[in-house]
Amino acid sequence: MKSRILIVEDDPRTSASVALYLRHAGYDVIEARDGVSALDAAASERPDLVVLDVMLPGADGFEVCRTLRQSGSTPVIMLTARAVEEDKLRGLDSGADDYVTKPFSPRELVARVGAVLRRVKPRASVVRCGDIEVDLELRQVRRAGATLSLTGTEFRVIEALASAPGRAFTRAELADRAFGPGHEALERTLDVHVMNLRRKLEPNRARGSAVILTVFGTGYRFAAEADGR
Repeated sequence: MKSRILIVEDDPRTSASVALYLRHAGYDVIEARDGVSALDAAASERPDLVVLDVMLPGADGFEVCRTLRQSGSTPVIMLTARAVEEDKLRGLDSGADDYVTKPFSPRELVARVGAVLRRVKPRASVVRCGDIEVDLELRQVRRAGATLSLTGTEFRVIEALASAPGRAFTRAELADRAFGPGHEALERTLDVHVMNLRRKLEPNRARGSAVILTVFGTGYRFAAEADGR
C-alpha cells in the first residue's frame, strides 16, 4: 500500500521537484500552495506525512503545523530556507518531526520521509466493513472468513479504496491504480470491474452496495466506520 504525502510549498518548481522524486520512490503525492488549502487537503485526503514549507501565503508553516497537531498525529517534515537555530527549534516546538533546510537534496528528503514513516505506527493492515475484510498485507479479501477469488484488477480497485476508507476516489484515480499510468481504458470499463467486484463482495444484496459506495459526480469510496456498517 502506497503512503500518501502532502507537499505544502508555494513555489511550483520546488513542489514539482519534490513531487517527482517522491512519486519515483513509490509514494502518492498531493500538493497544496498555501496554509488554508493545506489544512483542507489534510482533512480530506488523510495523508500519511506532510512536507511543509514555513514561508506560506496566509497561515505560515508554524501555524499549520500547530493546527495539524491539534487535530491529529500526522507526521510533519518542515522544509524551509530558514536555517538559523531559533527557527529550527520553533519548528520542532510546533510539532514537526524533522526539519530540512533549503537548498536540499531531493534524495535526502525522500530518505527522511521514509525514516519518519518507519518511526510512526503503520495503518491497520486489515480494513473491515461488516463481514468483509480487506487484508492489505496478505493481499486478500475475505467474506465471513472465506477468501474471495478476485482478478488482479478487482483487487487493485478495492485495495485503493480500502487504503483510505471514507475518501472519495475519482474514476480516473481508480483507473490509474487498476490499469497503471498511461492506460487507455475508458472509465466505463472501470465501472464494469466495480460492478463485478460488488457482486463478489455481496452476492445476496439485491440493490446497491454497503461496501463500495457510489459518490455521484465523482466516483466511489469504501464504506467508513462512520457509515454505521
